[in-house]
Amino acid sequence: MLSVQTNYASLVAQQNFNANSDFQTKTITAITSGLRINQSGDDAAGLVQANLYRSQVAELSQGVLNANAALGTLQISDGAMNNISTMLDRLKTLATQGASGGGNDAEFQSVINEITREAGSVSSASMSVYVGGSASPTVTIDMSSSAVDATGLGLNGLAIDSVGGATDAIDAINLAVSTLGTAQGIVGAGENNLQYAVSLANSQIANTSAAQGRIRDADMAAEAANLTKAQVLSQASLAAMA
Repeated sequence: MLSVQTNYASLVAQQNFNANSDFQTKTITAITSGLRINQSGDDAAGLVQANLYRSQVAELSQGVLNANAALGTLQISDGAMNNISTMLDRLKTLATQGASGGGNDAEFQSVINEITREAGSVSSASMSVYVGGSASPTVTIDMSSSAVDATGLGLNGLAIDSVGGATDAIDAINLAVSTLGTAQGIVGAGENNLQYAVSLANSQIANTSAAQGRIRDADMAAEAANLTKAQVLSQASLAAMA
């Protein structure tokens, strides 16, 4: 059949040219964005999984920030308790001097007051830090029963202005050292647990990001080859229509 109204070959060339142009546009989009999936139609199922991974990374990243903030609070408490420990040593020295009749009660009372002042920097609340990344996503540190001021350490009412008072003070200071050590143990365990949680979260962030990238990221070498292919086919289609 000879037809001059309908040019079937031209229609096929136009159809292929449009298809090649769409393919070229998709390839250029992948190369310039670095992503294999730029819209839902590129890979709907893959996009669902990639978005799930991205959501997990967002949760873990904020969890790391939460843990680091809590670590800062614990480190402040730890520093204050280290100072208090040094001051308990000074109280022990003064009390020991007083037990021999040569104590300086004015300095003794001053150190007790300073212990209470510095204890204000120590957290006395229960901390629940959401880090994520496991079946138990929250790290709990309970400092509510570990007061380290003069009252919590049993130092109120002590005096070394007599031999008997100084001897009693030595016993009370020994107990205070033990009480402070318990509080320091809670803080230290909390710091370690938070650091473990941060280490796990950072590892999961890296691995989850890599899993997301394997789904979402473009293979640049393959896309470059596809672009060359699309350009050649487009040029061939134009030549055929001409």
